[in-house]
Amino acid sequence: MTHHDVRVMVIDDSVVTRVIVARIIDAMAGHAVVAAVGGIGAALAVLARERIDVILLDLNLPGIDGLSGLPTLAALAPQAAILVLSATCDDGSAAALHARSLGAVATIAKPASSAMVGRFAERLQTAVVDAVQSPGPAARDAWDVIAIGASTGGIHALAPLLAAIPAECDVPMLLTQHLPASFTGYFAGQLARLARRPVDVGADSLRIRRGRMVLAPGDAHLRVVATTDGAAIRLDRTPAASGCLPSVDPMFESVARVYGARALVVVLSGMGRDGCRGAAQVKAHGGAVAAQERQSSVVWGMPGAVVEAGLATTIGTPEQLGAFIARGRRPA
Repeated sequence: MTHHDVRVMVIDDSVVTRVIVARIIDAMAGHAVVAAVGGIGAALAVLARERIDVILLDLNLPGIDGLSGLPTLAALAPQAAILVLSATCDDGSAAALHARSLGAVATIAKPASSAMVGRFAERLQTAVVDAVQSPGPAARDAWDVIAIGASTGGIHALAPLLAAIPAECDVPMLLTQHLPASFTGYFAGQLARLARRPVDVGADSLRIRRGRMVLAPGDAHLRVVATTDGAAIRLDRTPAASGCLPSVDPMFESVARVYGARALVVVLSGMGRDGCRGAAQVKAHGGAVAAQERQSSVVWGMPGAVVEAGLATTIGTPEQLGAFIARGRRPA
C-alpha cells in the first residue's frame, strides 16, 4: 500500500460480510481496506488513530445502530465519504433517504442472494470511485429559496430545525404554519429569535429578500410571483383543495413555478395531506423535497403523505433536516 491508496473502513457486524466487502475493495487498484470492524465504538477508535477516506457502513449494528452513529462518524472524519450498505437501503427507501439526510453520499442495498453478489460488487466499486472523485457537499450551489410547511406539532419542530441552520446561511425562507390570524404577530416575533433573522408577515407585493423569512398570515395563502429583478409575495384567499387557510400547497406550487430546481421545500409535522400536491409540483420541476420522519413527528399526516407518495428526496428529524440544509449549501 502506498500513500496514494484510498483508505477504506468497513463497519458491519457480520464477519462474512466484512470479508466479502474487503475482497471487493482490495481488488480495486489504488484502494485498500485498512480496518474492518463490527460496530460504531470500534470504528470511532480506528478514526482516532487512522486517516480514512471511505467508510462503508451497515445500519443493523449491535449497540449503536448505523443511523444513530452516522453523524458521529461524519463529525470525527469530515474528510471521509460515508456509503451505507444495508438490506433496507433500496433506492428511494425511507432508510436510504434518512441516511442521505445524515450525510451519507450513497446507499447500496446488500445482495439478497449469492447470485447477486457480482452486480453488488460492480455497484459498490463504482460508488466508491464516485464518492472519492466527487466534490463534497460544501461545493454545491445554494438553493434560491427554502419553503417550509407545517401544522400540528410544527411549531415544536421548527425550533431544532432552525437552530441547526447557521446564521450566515441567508437563503430566503417562506413559512406556512397552520395558525389562527390572531397569533401571527406574536409567532413572527418568536420565529425571528429562533431563525436569527428578521421575519415579515406576508403582504401583497412584499419582496422576497436574502437573510429574511416571510410568514403566511393566518387568513391568506402565500404565493410567490416573479418580478423583473427577483420575486415577491401575493396573498391569495381562494379556497384550497386541502381546506386549509393558509394552505401549504399554494405556496409550494408557486415556488415550483418561480424557482424550479433551485427550490427546497420542507414538510414538517401536521395533520392531513396539505403540502403533498405542492411537493409533487416542486419535484416535477427538479426541486428538492424534505420531510420529517415519523418518530419525531407529533402527527405524521403531512410528512407521511409526502413520503408515501414517493416525493421525499430527504427524510429526517428536524435537527437532521436543519443539518442537511447547512451541509447542502455554500454560505453566501
